[in-house]
Amino acid sequence: MAIRTQGCKLNQADSDMLARRFAAAGYRLVQSPAKADVFVLNTCTVTSTADSKARQALRAAARANPHALIVATGCYAQRSRDELSQVEGVSLVIGNTEKAELPAMVTALLEQRNTGANSHPQVSSALDYSVQPAANIRRNRSMVKIQEGCDQVCAYCIVPKVRGRERSIPPESLVEQINQRVAEGCLEVVLTGTQLGTYGFDIPGATLTKLLERILAETAVPRLRVSSLQPQEITPRLLELWQDPRLCRHFHIPLQSGSDRILEMMRRRYTTGLFAEKVDLVRNTVTGSGVTADLIAGFPGETEAEFQESLAFATSMAFSDMHIFPYSPRPGTSAVYLSGPVSQPVKKARTTQLLAMAKEGFEAFRSYQLGQTHPVLWESSTRQDGGLKWRGLTGNYIRVYTHSRNNLGNTITPARFEELTGDGVRVKVL
Repeated sequence: MAIRTQGCKLNQADSDMLARRFAAAGYRLVQSPAKADVFVLNTCTVTSTADSKARQALRAAARANPHALIVATGCYAQRSRDELSQVEGVSLVIGNTEKAELPAMVTALLEQRNTGANSHPQVSSALDYSVQPAANIRRNRSMVKIQEGCDQVCAYCIVPKVRGRERSIPPESLVEQINQRVAEGCLEVVLTGTQLGTYGFDIPGATLTKLLERILAETAVPRLRVSSLQPQEITPRLLELWQDPRLCRHFHIPLQSGSDRILEMMRRRYTTGLFAEKVDLVRNTVTGSGVTADLIAGFPGETEAEFQESLAFATSMAFSDMHIFPYSPRPGTSAVYLSGPVSQPVKKARTTQLLAMAKEGFEAFRSYQLGQTHPVLWESSTRQDGGLKWRGLTGNYIRVYTHSRNNLGNTITPARFEELTGDGVRVKVL
């Protein structure tokens, strides 16, 4: 069987879980959908573009392997099972609430295909956090889900509907999972979730700060990365933990707009003033950090003046990188009922301006690192010029490259930043 993942790091963590469950059920994981008896697409539905990409990927898999069992799961499958069921070649559509039971469902469907007998596996909607055995998957970086769901219900966001209410995975299970990943050879664990900063609200005595303390104390994971934090969730006590060099100096802090009126319409729980205060706190406490953000262009009612305000604020934040999204109306969200929709040409023009601003910040942050030395986790290589071109990642989230005949795979080495490349930096391993 083969798995493909679209969307966020939380989906990547879910795909890792699925790969492990399929392997435990006796399936052999392959890279190519064309060579698979079963193809699973873990979908995203955060924008209409994500929906389109999911449908395209499913059709392509069905064309490449007409005899395979084609399965759609993930957030798009949770939002609109009927839509995906109509995609030609799709055999099974399973939402997030049933995802953990997918191997049993697939096995039952294969048996039905082969024998004609009906089999109905029992399905549980509970959040699964059991530790699964290793599978034939990438091990140098591993996504570990610590919680799921979101109770904040921002006006534009479909995630609360497709991921449900917030619920946390017990800390002892997470420590066990991370120790397992380390035993498998993993050098970096990325903690993922829908709303990491509220981790533990449903577990007496648990908080994100206490979870990080426990992971650092009870595991030997070489690098630990927190995938995303809301600005209002960042505290001095939390940031003190970054005195431990194992915590990666990268903070993804979603902004969404640099206009206070638009932030209020989006139902975000901060102002630009609070956002700037928390970014300053991060940079002053955890020096050398990369700070990345998300920004939406063309939210309903956004005037030209408010867009310029947003552009100016984001520029002043000097983010190391940004994800820019044109606003995409999502059925079932309150923003679709707002007046003053921004036309597609205007959204496109605003997105272009934001992308140009983001590119300048990206290049400035990388340029500032030239001559510095950073630890690099080497992930993969390709053959080039009679040797190997290695691809790695720094703790502050800069993509780096080097040429070496040595096997750097799944190692962490110091490297000096020497020259900018298209999407990263060329470095010299020391």
